[in-house]
Amino acid sequence: MLMSKGSLLLITAALLAPAIAVAQSPTPADALALEQQQKWADAAQVWKIVTHRNPNDAAAFASLGVDLAKEQKYDEAASAYRTALRLNPKLPGIELNLGLAEFKQGHFSAAAAALRSALAADPSSLQARTLLGMSYYGAKKFDLASQYLELAAKADPDNAELHQMLAQSCLWAKKTNCALDEFRVLLQKNPESASTHILMGQALDSLGRRPEAIAEFEAAARISPSEPNVHFGLGYLHWESQQYDEARKEFEEELARDANHAQSLAYLGDIEWKNNHPDAALPLLQRAIREGRDLRFAYLDLGAIYLLQKNYKEAEPAFLQAIKLEPSQPDAHYQLGRLYQALGKKEEAQVELKKVRELQKKADENAAAKKPVTSSVAKPTDNP
Repeated sequence: MLMSKGSLLLITAALLAPAIAVAQSPTPADALALEQQQKWADAAQVWKIVTHRNPNDAAAFASLGVDLAKEQKYDEAASAYRTALRLNPKLPGIELNLGLAEFKQGHFSAAAAALRSALAADPSSLQARTLLGMSYYGAKKFDLASQYLELAAKADPDNAELHQMLAQSCLWAKKTNCALDEFRVLLQKNPESASTHILMGQALDSLGRRPEAIAEFEAAARISPSEPNVHFGLGYLHWESQQYDEARKEFEEELARDANHAQSLAYLGDIEWKNNHPDAALPLLQRAIREGRDLRFAYLDLGAIYLLQKNYKEAEPAFLQAIKLEPSQPDAHYQLGRLYQALGKKEEAQVELKKVRELQKKADENAAAKKPVTSSVAKPTDNP
C-alpha cells in the first residue's frame, strides 16, 4: 500500500527537523554580523533566540535592547535593559541606555532614576548629565533641572536649545538672576527671537521691574505680532500697572487674532467693570467663562455685577465657583456674605463674613512670618 502524500510530507519533515534545528540555532556572532549591516530587526530576532536559549545572559539582553532601540521600539528596549541590569547591575552603559529609552517615551521620572545611576557610575559623563537635566525639565522639576543643565550649557555654549531650556528652568524655579543671564546670552545671539523677549519680560516682571518687562513684550510684539499670547501678555502688564487704556488695546489685538481668547475677554470685562460699565462688562465676562472655566476673577466680577443688578439667582453660583477655584481668597467670601445679607440669610452671611476674618488673619500671620527677624542686640560700632 502506497503512502499518502500527507504521510510522506510528515516523514520528510521529521527527517529534516534536526538539520533545520541546527541551521536555526543562531549565535551572538550572527547577531553582530547583522548589526554591522544595520539590519537591526534581524539582529534583534537573533538576540531574542539567544536570550531564550540562555535567559541569564545579561550581555545578550543588553544587545537586544540596543537593537530594539535602533528600531525605535523603546518600550521593548527598556524592558530588555531592565532584565540585563537585573542579571548584572554592573553592566557598563546600560543605565544610560535605559534612561535614554525612557526619555524617548516621555517617561521623564523613570528616565531620571536611570540617569542618576548612570551619572553616579560615571560622573564625567556629559551625556548623562545633560539627559538628566532634560528629564527633570520634562518632569517639571525645574530646580533640579537648572542644576544639571547649567553645567551642560557651559560645556556647550553654542547650543541655543539647551540654553533656552536652562533659562526656562531658572525662571520657573524662581532663580531669576540665572534666568536673566541666560536670556541675555540668547538675545545676544538672536536678538530677533520673540519667544526669548517674552520670557525675558516674564523674568523682569517677577523682579518687579515692570517697565523693563513691558519693553521686552513690546519688542516681542514688534518682531512677531502674530505670536500667540504676546499681546495678551503685554496687555496684562499694562493692566497690572493700572494702565487700562493701553491694556484694552492689547487685549483687543489678541482677540483680533483669536476671537475666543478667554483671558483677554475676561480682562476686558474686568476693565469695563472697573470703569463702572457693568452692562458692557457682562457679555465679555460671560463669554470668558464659556471659553475658560478656571478664571476665578471673571466669576468674581460676574457675581458682583449680578449682585448689583439684584440678580441673586445668578450671583450665588458665580461666587461659589470663585471660592471653589481659590478658597483661600477672602474677597469672594465677602461678596457671598453680602449676597446672603441681601437675601435675609443672616446665619449664612455670618459664616461667610467669619471666614473672611479668618482668612485675613491667616494672611497677616503668613506675611509677618516672612518678614526678616532683626536682632535686638546692638551692632558693634567703629568708634567705642
